[in-house]
Amino acid sequence: MFSLTVNSPKPLSLSTPFLPSHPHSLPTITHKPNLTPRPISALIIPPSGQRNQQYSTEGPQQQQLYQPFRPPPSPLPPKFRNLDINSKLEVLANRLGLWYEYAPLIPSLTSEGFTPSTLEEITGITGVEQNRLVVAAQVRDNLVECGLDEETLSCFETGGAELLYEIRLLSGKQRVDAARFMVRNGFDMKQAQDLARAMKDFPRRRIDYGWDKFTGDSPGDCLAFWFFRLAQEHAAAAAEESRVEAMEKALEVVETESARNVLVEVLEGKGVDKDSVIDEQVKVPLVRMKLGEVAESTKVVILPVCKAEKREFEVEAAPWECDGVGDFGIVEVEKDWRRWVVLPGWQPIAGLERGGVAVSFKSGKLLPWKEKRKYKEEPVLVVADRGRKEVVVDDGFYLVLSGGNGSGDEGLIVERGLTLKEMGVEKSLGMVLLVVRPPRWEDEEQLIDED
Repeated sequence: MFSLTVNSPKPLSLSTPFLPSHPHSLPTITHKPNLTPRPISALIIPPSGQRNQQYSTEGPQQQQLYQPFRPPPSPLPPKFRNLDINSKLEVLANRLGLWYEYAPLIPSLTSEGFTPSTLEEITGITGVEQNRLVVAAQVRDNLVECGLDEETLSCFETGGAELLYEIRLLSGKQRVDAARFMVRNGFDMKQAQDLARAMKDFPRRRIDYGWDKFTGDSPGDCLAFWFFRLAQEHAAAAAEESRVEAMEKALEVVETESARNVLVEVLEGKGVDKDSVIDEQVKVPLVRMKLGEVAESTKVVILPVCKAEKREFEVEAAPWECDGVGDFGIVEVEKDWRRWVVLPGWQPIAGLERGGVAVSFKSGKLLPWKEKRKYKEEPVLVVADRGRKEVVVDDGFYLVLSGGNGSGDEGLIVERGLTLKEMGVEKSLGMVLLVVRPPRWEDEEQLIDED
């Protein structure tokens, strides 16, 4: 209903000296609008689909049913779904129930506005443990979906969060195989971590010696190959006791017969590493770097780098000391230097406190031993100890300056101690401790997280 008001105009009054003193008011005109409401007609046009159905005679009308939104099922166990916030906090604080039952309460409380630090103050569960419980519960749910038997699942009811958390990056099938293997062998958290790394790392090691004899679908073979590689690193670092220990661990977990035969042959000295040096008289460790090896090392060695073509000038001018200072191990050096390299703390260089230097060679052609041609073309790093310049060991190797025989190709080379003695050379630039080959970038495969 509409309401309309019209104001009437006020009468005009004119007062001038030329008009009479009694003015005549102008007539008042009032406009009254017609307020009679008019009828409104509207046509409601249905959507095209309904219109076609309404006027179509080809078939019966199809009834469209309204489907309301159905939220996903709650991840909380039935006995915890109707709890209020205080009750949920009490369950977590007192660990009421099995770990995978109360673990979903953590994200539920997080959605209510609780932060990890607040939950830690109230329940006593640290932020790290909160994350471990939530992730492990998700892994357990995935194991149930993948059909893991109840008997194996029951083994993770007590202390299983620490184990299942470590296999979070494996695929569903790998998780099932790893869970069964861990239960059979009674693994702890550290062993579960090594197993997960070994299974994830195995596909990228196809170029390594003996890889084809191990089975990637077998958790035991993956872990055995992990220890087998570790044994090779210990062998390159001349740590015989550690090598034997790693080989024995590999034999304890290996599952296939072909892999076991390789381990037995290498342990007995019958196996030959294809990357090893052909000349049996070489007494210096020769190691190939692996991608990510420095990041996994608990101890590293930082060395100044010199170019072989710069002759002895850079070797003598390079810093002698490089120490880690303070709680954070901040590196301090005695002088500025442009090039540095970080190497894993292998045994031959782990105790090198001062005088160490790494010399970069464009190829391995200047190494005084026989190698395959493809290895001769690779660049190498020669690590030498400048504190041991006297040529005293016949089977040792030393860094010396080559005369070039007048060809103008003077530069640094590596020479055997006996050869230097026969030439009458008594001092060198340093004794060679290690020769390092670069990683094979073109053959490495990237790991894909299937979580």
